[in-house]
Amino acid sequence: MSEAEQVVERTEALAAPQDDRGGLARGRRVVLAVVGGAALMAVGGLLATTLVKSPAQVAAETGPPVQGALTAEVERRVLAQTVVMRGTVVADHSVVVSPQGMRSGDGTGGAALVTKLPLKAGDPVTAGQLIAEVSGRPVFTLHGAQPMYRDLKPGATGDDVAQLQQALRELGHGTGGDARGVFGAGTKAALTARYRAVGYEPLPAVADGGAALRSAREAVRSATWAVEDASGPASTGTGVGTGKGGATETGSGTGKGGGGATPSAATPPGPGAGPSSGTGSGVGAGSAPGSGRELARARQALGEARSALAAAEAADGPMLPTAENVFLGSFPARVSSVGARAGSPVSGPVLTLSGGELVVEAYLKDDKRQLLRAGMAVVISSEVAGTDVRGKVAVVATERSAAQPAGPLPQQDAGQNPKGGGSGGTGGGADSGYRMVVRADQPLPAGFAGQDVRLTIESAATDGEALVVPVTAVSAGADGRTVVTAVSAEGTQRRIEVRAGTSGDGFVAVTPAQAGALAAGTKVVIGVAPRETRGKTR
Repeated sequence: MSEAEQVVERTEALAAPQDDRGGLARGRRVVLAVVGGAALMAVGGLLATTLVKSPAQVAAETGPPVQGALTAEVERRVLAQTVVMRGTVVADHSVVVSPQGMRSGDGTGGAALVTKLPLKAGDPVTAGQLIAEVSGRPVFTLHGAQPMYRDLKPGATGDDVAQLQQALRELGHGTGGDARGVFGAGTKAALTARYRAVGYEPLPAVADGGAALRSAREAVRSATWAVEDASGPASTGTGVGTGKGGATETGSGTGKGGGGATPSAATPPGPGAGPSSGTGSGVGAGSAPGSGRELARARQALGEARSALAAAEAADGPMLPTAENVFLGSFPARVSSVGARAGSPVSGPVLTLSGGELVVEAYLKDDKRQLLRAGMAVVISSEVAGTDVRGKVAVVATERSAAQPAGPLPQQDAGQNPKGGGSGGTGGGADSGYRMVVRADQPLPAGFAGQDVRLTIESAATDGEALVVPVTAVSAGADGRTVVTAVSAEGTQRRIEVRAGTSGDGFVAVTPAQAGALAAGTKVVIGVAPRETRGKTR
């Protein structure tokens, strides 16, 4: 073997182990790839089996589950039935101010015009305060529950006059010696003082500029002078008369005089003369002091003139027109709304005032009207203030009410219209149901005014604690008996006859027909629910 061949052989011998090792590595990689692919296929198959279901398996899984009993425990407590509704907090007494028929201070007519509005909605109002000016005349408030229905003038009498006197005294204006309910000199002075306190002069009750009073005073003066003239010194009178008579015969004569009669004989009869009589006639002037018909007539005329003057003085003085005053039952009040502005004519409500205790007003439909009555307990809940206040139903109207606009309607002739309790008007407007009024046990905070609040009314309650179960636990059998189904700790069920009582809020009070057959804590069936089956909860 040549040397070259030996070199080639040795080179091939050295390269052979390296080629064997490379083939082995490649074989191992192929095996690992095959094993990995098999593992992935196995996992994919498992996933496929969980997602892909046969129709039979789907039908089995969607079939109705086995049902179980749903239970609740019997409770012992006071059960109350409640009615929940909404209401609005309003003042117990509201007045619409609509001063119709105002006349200006100079007595001229014309349409009433709002000339001043010093208040705005929400402002407080006190007794005696100026609230508006119409055609230059004031409108102010006074304390009183009775609305005005007439102008109050000197000489008037009645309960409305007594209310005016009391209101003036509360403001510090005394009524002097006037009797209660009599508009006399003291009431005149007090009313004048009130007008001047708000910056105005009162209108005169007799709108003649004082002519009647001046005429009455002139008549008294003239009558007084006539009496003085008739009572003065007498003038000397002369008379001429004729007569017949003598010492032994009867004479007669006639006479005429201005102040008295003239004797028929100037000289008395002589001795032995027989009776005589006569009349004389003559003309004379003058009268005796303090006597005669002229003096009596003059005095009568003076008395009549003085009576007429007293009547004129009684009728003279200030008056209180209905359009210039608003009576409110309590103060402080507030302005609920303003319906006009300065410069506008008075064609409707100018202001709406609210006073008195805050109450809650709601309207009931027929179904709730049958459940509620006066005296029921109420919880008044303000979501705005986040507080609850307890109260009672004060009024449930027996007649349906018509929906009213915000505030009461003004009366046509009067300057105000009170709104208090009652069923409200029935004319006009849509039917709003039966009016209900709720009064709080303690006065509602002023911030509640105008709020829409929630009312929870306890319409029925058990007398003390009773056994209470959900209404779904009670059923009636074919025999007409009312029963509940009790479940023991072991799961056995037994029917217990009961008598149902007060119900409310989804519960009912029950009394077992057999004493002791049912107790608090006993589980009763109230329905059915799915139970665990085949390891799953259905």
